[in-house]
Parts: sequence; structure tokens; C-alpha cells
Amino acid sequence: MDYASSEHAAGRTDAAPLAVKILVAGGFGVGKTTLVGAVSEVAPLHTEEYLTLASVGVDDLEGLNSKFTTTVALDFGRITISDDLVVFLFGTPGQERFWFMWNDLVNGAMGAVVLVDTRRLDVSFASIDFFESRGIPFVVGVNCFHGVRDRSAEEIRAALALDPQVPLLLCDARDRGAGRDVLLALVDHLMASQSTSSV
Repeated sequence: MDYASSEHAAGRTDAAPLAVKILVAGGFGVGKTTLVGAVSEVAPLHTEEYLTLASVGVDDLEGLNSKFTTTVALDFGRITISDDLVVFLFGTPGQERFWFMWNDLVNGAMGAVVLVDTRRLDVSFASIDFFESRGIPFVVGVNCFHGVRDRSAEEIRAALALDPQVPLLLCDARDRGAGRDVLLALVDHLMASQSTSSV
């Protein structure tokens, strides 16, 4: 199945649906697996493993008292938009020792959602740098755990040094509607980026 490209979409004659690849990225424990699971129409594929003593001193669990598992490869979900269009979601692993996988996961991606946690904004800098350095459009979803909104969108934007053109939304990764809104914001951003580059 081909991932979306404007050339391919314009001259489609086959019956296979067009596939769009979107990454869900962010630091360790920000809610990537949760978001993919919330919006996927099928039971998502998870590569979760239990945290063990081997991760002590390697994975920073400060503020993550209830976290017992972690993604070691990827999360995968699917959203069928129509008979002609399917969105595939790929959640990236968050720990630094697994970042080498991002170079493969990003191949063919049209854009990304970067999830951030206001309690640990520093774990999101690498994700933002990754997409900025590759020129891949992204939006930022601020995962407001348990509805806590301890900083304004403007404060978070300033702390992350985001480009003014990058959309930032407050959301709850557990909520399907909130996840949908973040993905729609990415679609709008992709369309705006495409129209700007074609001028």
C-alpha cells in the first residue's frame, strides 16, 4: 500500500485506498500510546514491556508514579476516513535509547503530532527538534493529565520556543474527541503548509 503523495493521488486508477502516515511522538511517558489507542478504530498494536530494575537510573520516572510499562518499538493504529483514504498512526518510543528507530519510522510520514506534558516539558525538546530539522510539519498536543491545566497555551509555546505557525492544542490523550481534534489540526496545518509552498 502506498503512502500518500500528490502525484500518486492525482492519477489513481487502482482500487487500493490511499494511505496517509502520521507519527505520534514525544518524550517518555507523555501519553503517545494512550492517544493512539483512543483514536484508532481497531485494537492498536502495542509493543509495551514492563519497566524493570534495569531501567532505574536510565528512565526518569519523576512524576510518573503510576507508569509500569513502556513502548520499546512502536504503537500502530488505523483510522479509515473513506473507502479511498486510510490514516495509519505510528507512535514512537519515548526513551532516548530507542530514538534511533525514529529515523525509520519517519519515512513516508506526512506529518506528526508531538505530545507534551507540562510537568516535564524538557522531554519534548528532542521531538520538536527532530521534526523541525527534517522540515516535517507537526502540531503540538499538550496532554492535560486529569484535566490539569497549570500553564496557559502562550506560556507553553514560549517555553518550547515554538514557531508561531505551529499549532498548539490543549487536550486529553484519553479522550477520542480530543485526539480527533489534534489530528484535524494537523490536517489543517498540512493543507496550509501545502498551499503556502505552492504559491
